[in-house]
Amino acid sequence: MGRTIKILSVDDHQMTALGYKYILEDAEFDDFDVRVDVATGYEEGQKKIEFSARSVRYDIILLDISLFPPEAKDPRTGEDLGKLARQLVPESSIVFMSSFSDSFRINSICQAVDPEGYMVKSEIDELSLIEMVKTVTTAPPYYTHLALVAARKNIAQDYKIDKLDRTLLYELSIGTKTKDMRARIPVSMATIDNRKRALKILFGVKEKNDLALIEEARNRGFI
Repeated sequence: MGRTIKILSVDDHQMTALGYKYILEDAEFDDFDVRVDVATGYEEGQKKIEFSARSVRYDIILLDISLFPPEAKDPRTGEDLGKLARQLVPESSIVFMSSFSDSFRINSICQAVDPEGYMVKSEIDELSLIEMVKTVTTAPPYYTHLALVAARKNIAQDYKIDKLDRTLLYELSIGTKTKDMRARIPVSMATIDNRKRALKILFGVKEKNDLALIEEARNRGFI
């Protein structure tokens, strides 16, 4: 047996992360074996990534997008953790493992993090996990079918969701009223209104209320 591929799996569902671990550690690879560490949330994942930056880096980091249940009221996502990993351990490959297959969300992640792979969870099985590791370690990227279709789909809108938009969506999702936004977001009310209007158009809920915007943003994995 040759070298060992070190993988970090970050998923707020422990059984999911452990499932990846057991499958990959039991799999037979031609010239390497695999060892998988598990983190069950953003903070634990951050600590392991920061430690790897000071010691032995991970070859692959597997990231779920939703790392908190809705009631946790924490806006940080796997995308944020991916951005952090790019800064701290740029040599590590990043693969997103998510239930979200929306083309806008996947393209947003590709632009923000430039991952070495994206797997839609409904398409993940033992064979695809093994193939992902082989591909990412030799000739990335690796996409499952739905992720590849979404990544290749042309996005009609030029609008890009930025940190301000995501903060606005998060505040709406926790019940912050529009009139109280300025205390939390340092921009004018006109900017807040314009951003919210643009997001409704982008998500196809132009004529609907804020609840429809929140639900659509949640369905697409932005909150």
